[in-house]
Amino acid sequence: MAKILVALSGGVDSAVAAHLLKEQGHEVSAAYMKNWINEENVFGNCPWEEDIRDAEAVCKHLEIPFEVGNFIKDYRERVVQYLVEGYKKGITPNPDVMCNREMKFGVFLDYALKNGFEAVATGHYCQSVIDASGINQVYEGIDKNKDQSYFLALVKGNQMDHARFPIGHLQKTEVRKLAKQAGLPNAAKKDSQGICFIGQVKITDFLEKFIPDNPGEIVNLNGTVLGEHKGLHRFTLGQRKGIGVPSNTDNQFYVVVGKDYDTNRLIIAFESNEENGLYCTEKRVHSLSWIRDSITDKCKLLARPRYRDPSVVSDFRPLEDGSIHLTFHEPQRAIAAGQICAFYDNERLLGGGVFL
Repeated sequence: MAKILVALSGGVDSAVAAHLLKEQGHEVSAAYMKNWINEENVFGNCPWEEDIRDAEAVCKHLEIPFEVGNFIKDYRERVVQYLVEGYKKGITPNPDVMCNREMKFGVFLDYALKNGFEAVATGHYCQSVIDASGINQVYEGIDKNKDQSYFLALVKGNQMDHARFPIGHLQKTEVRKLAKQAGLPNAAKKDSQGICFIGQVKITDFLEKFIPDNPGEIVNLNGTVLGEHKGLHRFTLGQRKGIGVPSNTDNQFYVVVGKDYDTNRLIIAFESNEENGLYCTEKRVHSLSWIRDSITDKCKLLARPRYRDPSVVSDFRPLEDGSIHLTFHEPQRAIAAGQICAFYDNERLLGGGVFL
């Protein structure tokens, strides 16, 4: 049996993870990661105080030790700064992926190991499986609607050696049922949404506190001015809603197809326009990260360009500069620079990288 520290968010998934580990006979403690304080409520509903109360109630019910860890400084430096700087540069960062690598399996894991724990556990819907060589591998969760392995694409192997995912073999409905059967006080709590650890706030509302508006023209593919935007950082490739330009009477919908930072122009086109440039079959990926062995030869593997997209068979070709050339066997829509691409061997997560 192991001494395990559970990252308890206040939600039902991590609560059931703690419950299962205790049932298995492990020495379990829990900690709430205080990564963000919504000062003066400037970002709307930031539920950290409620989450701490819920997490503490779960630990009292399970009769396990509980503490609150202050990681606010690390979170600002490692996640918020990455998020803001990314949008300033015109790319589309993923704070949830970075939060896993830098926070949950970074500073939180370091904290756990320094305090005598052998591993950390989370409520991720993915599976850690010990292979024939005794190495901990990461697989997709059984519940494909909730699978969160994509968000671990940039986590390193030495971090995964100390990671546990107790609910990855369960469906979400089973997790809810277990929470109710165990009498967990947060069994009926709704799942949280929004930016990792910050809460239910729109990304544009969050960014406007850090990036000043820079109005410019909205144009179509021919350069015709159709409207005005408040700032290019407010938009992402493929965006349909919130553009500010009405669609026409034939129900053809505008979509963002480009951002010209030299002229500060937002470029839009009709979704039905085959020349809008939204779809591609080739992309370069840099900043590669592998959970185990690096892939250095040409091969075919599965690539997932974003969280909710299915994995697609792709040709993987390493380049001399350390990046890779990726050719999708099926065209992919609206891949923006800065997005994370996760790589798989069937359901086993291999690693990931960042689209150029």
